[in-house]
Formats: sequence, structure tokens, C-alpha cells
Amino acid sequence: MSTSNQYRNVALLSLCQGIFVCGQTSLILLGALVGYSLAPDKSLATLPVSAVILGTAVMTVPASFFMRWAGRRVGFMSGAVIGMCGLGLCIAAVTLGNFWLLVGGSFVVGFYNAFCQYYRFAVADAAEPSFRPKAISLVLAGGVLAGVIGPAIATQSRDIFATDYLGSYVALVAVTACALVLLYFIRIPNLTAAEQKDQGRPLFQIITQPRFVAAVLASMIAYGVMSLLMTATPLAMTGCGFDAVDAGQVIQWHVVGMFAPSFFTGHLITRFGVYNVMICGVILLASCVGIALSGLSFLHFSAGLLLLGIGWNFLFVGATTMVTELHKPAERAKTQATNDLLVFGATATSSFMSGSLLHYFGWTTVNTVALPFIVVALLLTVLLSVRSFRAARRV
Repeated sequence: MSTSNQYRNVALLSLCQGIFVCGQTSLILLGALVGYSLAPDKSLATLPVSAVILGTAVMTVPASFFMRWAGRRVGFMSGAVIGMCGLGLCIAAVTLGNFWLLVGGSFVVGFYNAFCQYYRFAVADAAEPSFRPKAISLVLAGGVLAGVIGPAIATQSRDIFATDYLGSYVALVAVTACALVLLYFIRIPNLTAAEQKDQGRPLFQIITQPRFVAAVLASMIAYGVMSLLMTATPLAMTGCGFDAVDAGQVIQWHVVGMFAPSFFTGHLITRFGVYNVMICGVILLASCVGIALSGLSFLHFSAGLLLLGIGWNFLFVGATTMVTELHKPAERAKTQATNDLLVFGATATSSFMSGSLLHYFGWTTVNTVALPFIVVALLLTVLLSVRSFRAARRV
């Protein structure tokens, strides 16, 4: 692929990533607040958020194999159409005041999110090896747009119609339509006939590589811990007397923390090595929990969620970079699908746990539950770093 097309794809997919994350952050805020108002059992308040993540996990494998057959552009555009249909169901749910229809619509929106998760792999597929870490991080950097306007979509459009928050879901349909238009212009080569026919190595051989195991576990912990804490935050804040606008601002800072570092994460990986960047990410996750356990002020929520976002970025971008180095083009679909199935399966589980833990045991318990997983991520990453250092010395 030409250098111009390489940068073109980065620019377009970065914009689409921003649009996707705008919708995702809005859904997190809306799912928790609207879910709480409609839920027959308040311990189920975060179920719409969990349904989005579960839908993402369910669709990761079909999405990957569909794109292997139809190509990235057709796959991404199909995902956007599915997302608009899911949002249509959410609009009907809010209009009717039906909690379970809201859960169902959120689940369908998760299918769209599954396709969007492959933006980072798609740009890596078409990038030169030396540019790959930067390409991945620059695409993820598009999420900074969501930090600026994502929560505002949910809060500023809520009163457009007489039904509270109906306008928020209508606005998300328009936002997704913009992504559909942009996706038409990406140019990522489809697999050749030979690559379509070639199945590559057996999946078991690929996923039992120590580096693949480490990368998947790191991604699972990064996303799982992030989902556990972020999903519970809006409800924890309202329980402490803060309103929806306050919660939206905290989520806004969190999203900035998730994606702003992507402007330089790829450079840091190239300069200092992937393991060192991932270790810094784990330490930041631990710092987030420490801040959350030390107080319940607006500053505690904001600073904690900001560090949570930065820690997620370092750990997740590093792990994604590792995965792209461990498979050939013919092995792309099954390897990436397995990675994302495991990652979003763990994310869905932590999101389901989040609402119940908060309802029955409180904010302190939610944060305490995250600590053992953070310790596992730290030990795993340090171990691989030491092994890599020893292997380099032997060469």
C-alpha cells in the first residue's frame, strides 16, 4: 500500500474512532442514568451498559470472519447500519418507558461496537511494520474527540423532545450516520484469493504463544478494570449527591485520559519498549484505585478516572501492538477474533458485576475488587519484560 493511502486510512479511521467513542461514552452515561430510571430492580441499573459490552463480545468473532470475506470497508459500513438499528430500538424503549427493550437495543448497538473495535487492527493491517505502533495509537487518538463532545451529546440533547433523554438517542443516530459516510472512503486491500484459501497455522498454536497469552491477559485486565470502575462511576456520583452534568464531566476527563496519550503512546513504545509502557499503565491503574479509596469528592472522582484512562491506554495499546506482531495475514481473522472475544467477554463480566457490587456493597468494594487483577497484570508484564531482556542479552 502507498504511503499516502496509509496516512489516509489513519486519518479516516481516527475520525471514525472519535465518532464511535462519542457514542460509546454517551451510552455509558445514558445506560446508567436511563437504566436506573426505568429498571424494575435498581441493582439492574447498569444492565443496558453491560448489554452493549455483551453484544460486542458476541459479535467479535462473526464480525472478524465477515470482514475476512467481504473486506474491511463493507464490514465497517454494515456495522454502522446495525448500530443505527439498535439505537432505533433504544429510541422506542425510551418513548415507551420499557427497560427490557432498552437492554435489547443496547445489545444490538454492541454489534456495531464489535466492528468498530477492529479499526485499530485494520489500520495495522495496511501499515508498514515500522509505522504500525504509531498507526494504532493515532487511530485510538481519535477518541479525544469523544472526551470533548461525547458526554455533551447525552446531556445537552436530552431535552430536545418532551420525553427525557429521547433527544440523546436521536442525536446518536445522526452521529453514527456521519461515520457511515466516512467509512465509504477508506482504502484497505482485501485478502488475495491465495490468502483467503490459506488458513495459516492452527489457532491453538497461535494462541498458546507466551506473548499472545500475555497480550490477551493484559488487554482483558485493562478493559475489565476500566469497565468495572467506569460503569459504576455515574451511579456512585449520584449516590454522593452529584448530578448528571457532574458525572458527564468526570466521564469526559476519563475519555480524554483514555485517548489523548495515543498521540505519543506509539512513540513511547518505539523509544522505550512495549513492556515498559505496559508496566507504567499497570501502575497508573493502581494509582486510580488508590485515589478512589481515599475520598468521594468531585476531585477524587475526576483524578481517579483520568488516571484510569491513561493506564488503560498504555496497557491496551501495548497489548494490541503485541498481537499484531504474532500472526500472518491469513491468520488475521481468527487471531484477532479470539483476542477480542476474550477481551470483551471479560469486559462484559466486569460490567455486569459493577452494578450489583455497587448496589449491595458500595463504591469501596468495587475498587477493592479491581486490585488483585491489577497485581496479576503487573507480575505478568514484569515477568515478560525480564524474559525479553535476558533473551536480548543472549543474542
